[in-house]
Amino acid sequence: MNNGGTQQRQDHRDLMDEATNENYGRRVRFYDRNSLEDMDWPNTEDGRYARAYLEPMMLEGTRDFIVNVSTTLLIVRIDDLVLPLTVNETEYDNAYVCSPYTHYVRYAKQELTLLRKPLLEKGLLALLSVVGWGMKQSQINKVVHINNWLLSTNLYPAMSAEQVVCLLTAVKERYPEHAVVFRSLCTGLHSDLIDKLKQAGCQLIPSRQIYLYQANDSNFGNAKSRWLLKRDYELLAKHGYEFVSEENLTEGDIPRIAELYRLLYLEKYSYDNPQFTEHFIATAKASGALTLYGLRKEGRIDAIMGYFCRNGVMTTPLFGYDTALPQSIGLYRMLSACLIGQARENGHLLHESAGAAQFKRNRGAVSDFEYSAVYERHLPMSRRWCWLLLERLLNRVGVPLMRRMKL
Repeated sequence: MNNGGTQQRQDHRDLMDEATNENYGRRVRFYDRNSLEDMDWPNTEDGRYARAYLEPMMLEGTRDFIVNVSTTLLIVRIDDLVLPLTVNETEYDNAYVCSPYTHYVRYAKQELTLLRKPLLEKGLLALLSVVGWGMKQSQINKVVHINNWLLSTNLYPAMSAEQVVCLLTAVKERYPEHAVVFRSLCTGLHSDLIDKLKQAGCQLIPSRQIYLYQANDSNFGNAKSRWLLKRDYELLAKHGYEFVSEENLTEGDIPRIAELYRLLYLEKYSYDNPQFTEHFIATAKASGALTLYGLRKEGRIDAIMGYFCRNGVMTTPLFGYDTALPQSIGLYRMLSACLIGQARENGHLLHESAGAAQFKRNRGAVSDFEYSAVYERHLPMSRRWCWLLLERLLNRVGVPLMRRMKL
């Protein structure tokens, strides 16, 4: 008899009952575009940020801000926390930020070239095609994401594990035909939330290898990493660049900012990344949803970054530079050094997202794995199997491969 499995299922029920017994129905509220005027925004730093970022998108629609994101955007509030909720059905052409199919199939196919092993790439490409067909059959994109800011990295406010379970319970009951997903969880930042979600019955599915930089620790890194950062920063003076704040960025710079992001994140990497519009950038600049800095030379912006901070963590969803300029100039190196400088100045841990692995390691960043916590136990097996397959395939094959390849 499998007493362990029986006990685990009982633990899952106990956690859900605990959330119900806490009267989550009186604590959790949902707001859509039509009921937004009834929203009582918390007068907190996180509440004010959420309003500045989310209210325009809810009123005008996500596609005015991110071209390749079609979703139903809602707000869920628990106590004084305000979080975005995205609801999807199919939308297989969406950016990966709200399309599991795009993330695990389309984007993954594009990144196979990083392996530099043609035979392995060919085999994995065939496997992804078969898995992708099955995912569509099982409606993998019929999903609700909690705390989905439609960015590459979703930062979490300070919240308790009990609040997370309450949110999971409320969303599951409101959307009984959808899988429920929390993106952007990593053990280095969210170990308590991850443990509670696993106890509540969530599958922990790897999404990417990320890099964290302890910029708030003056002793972090070694002599080599500090020397590299110093050398990178000195390139500004060498090549005549000025590091300018958003006070020195005008409305006339916005088309150039959008172009720089497009050159790097879309043309060089993938059009399955969020495709930010000029309207997104202008709104984020005006509202303070993103803090913008750029590298300017002879009146022209050649590199840009836009970051935000939450709960002691900082990340940069907007990052780009002129890829047509010679690599020897070192725009990426300069911008990265300035970014780490901003994190140090703010006293924040820097979430450096994925990519440029060796570059980030050399400058003191440490790797971690990012996961999506997926609750699918309420769905029929015809819908669940794809999530169960992903969990097993990625944890047993994908993560060891990424560790070995140091991607």
